[in-house]
Amino acid sequence: MHLFIVLIGILLLIALITWGKVNAFLAFLIVSIFTGLLLGIPVGSITRSVYKGIGDTLGQLSIVIVLGAMLGKLVAESGAAQRIAGVMMSLFGEKYIQWALMVTGFIIGIPYSKRKK
Repeated sequence: MHLFIVLIGILLLIALITWGKVNAFLAFLIVSIFTGLLLGIPVGSITRSVYKGIGDTLGQLSIVIVLGAMLGKLVAESGAAQRIAGVMMSLFGEKYIQWALMVTGFIIGIPYSKRKK
């Protein structure tokens, strides 16, 4: 029975996002609470579980997101992104400008990591 309820939750999530055009985050919250209630979990435990799950995920990602935003701001303000885009557009030409911008995004998006040997 539990597997059936989880399957209903997954289908409801897909329906809310695709057909209902509900924001994915809100759809996840609605389906999480709905599925928890159907499984017989007390409301207090459901809210604590959702809170802990979101908190753990955001706690792990927050440093990466903040440092990425800082690096992006530095690249944008220094003019490096514009310089890279200009070089790529001159290499690819006007006909293939989409490819130039894709390669620019790839180059700018590569994180710099130093590996210990």
